[in-house]
Amino acid sequence: MSDHAVLHVKGRILAGPDEIRDELWVVGGQITYDRPAGVRDPVTVTGWALPGLVDAHCHVGLGTGGPVDADTAEKQALTEREAGALLLRDAGSPSDTRWIDDRVDLPRIIRAGRHIARTRRYIRDFAHEIEPDQLVAHVAQEARRGDGWVKLVGDWIDRGVGDLAPCWPRESVAAAIAEAHRLGARVTAHCFAENSLRDLVESGIDCIEHATGLTQELIPLFAERGVAIVPTLVNIATFPQLADGGDTKYPRWSAHMRRVHERRYDTVRDAYDAGIPVYVGTDAGGSLAHGLVAAEVAELVTAGIPPVDALSATSWAARAWLGRPGLAEGAPADLVVYEADPRADVRVLAAPHRVVLRGHVVQ
Repeated sequence: MSDHAVLHVKGRILAGPDEIRDELWVVGGQITYDRPAGVRDPVTVTGWALPGLVDAHCHVGLGTGGPVDADTAEKQALTEREAGALLLRDAGSPSDTRWIDDRVDLPRIIRAGRHIARTRRYIRDFAHEIEPDQLVAHVAQEARRGDGWVKLVGDWIDRGVGDLAPCWPRESVAAAIAEAHRLGARVTAHCFAENSLRDLVESGIDCIEHATGLTQELIPLFAERGVAIVPTLVNIATFPQLADGGDTKYPRWSAHMRRVHERRYDTVRDAYDAGIPVYVGTDAGGSLAHGLVAAEVAELVTAGIPPVDALSATSWAARAWLGRPGLAEGAPADLVVYEADPRADVRVLAAPHRVVLRGHVVQ
């Protein structure tokens, strides 16, 4: 498409879970539901249209050994685009990917700065590794660098006990979250275990990543405080393999990882049933491939979340949570078109018919 071509999308426009329209137009990169005057020979796309999908937990610019070069980061972003993920919440990256914002052909990114971890308590070269007395200062730094989010590593294996354990004293994390909120940023945390969650939630955290340690005792607290979870079930699927590798040196940790894996679907379904907001994230980057957003939606359905709500967790609700528009009048034209109704079968998401980014048909 040229910069000024008019796009006509017709068929079924899924503007919301209960809002279906017959067509929309894209003029100057923006959505309108009013046919523009004097249009001749618009570019026409037909099918079932959704807002550009959201991967609310991925890592552009991150590889297995830490930061990657710009070419690799570009390939990661393009892979997300090809999967229909046009809005990414980058949940921690050591790379500077601001240059992506200037590329009209790459997804939009909401950054959480770089992970903040306890010294020698996370994957090497991924995070700032600090001690509790430095936490407030580093949270303030990443709040200023990010796009309204900060990412903590809430728990990790403690070699002294041979199992998962919290990384931060309650008073340190409470002060850090308060500082982030003062600066207008929300805070999320990587958490696999059970015993890190209460202190984080009662300290005012906004979101928990993975949340495999969410128990029946903790679910009411999450629901009361409105703390969201991003389960990353496609990543949790790797836990048995990780556990096998730790059997000899850390048998307690390995057994723990297997337990949370075994109950993963019950954990997510119970959270959803309690009214806890659940969003789609893949944890792509590091060791996991990009482009898995459709697989994660399918996993939420397997866990027992109704298909329309699983779709919402990567589209309408996810965009509202991140403060980005969907298929609204005047919104930027970021959308994905499918040949069949994804509400009837979410596996349709794995095969986008057309992807429109910033008003351009990019595939």
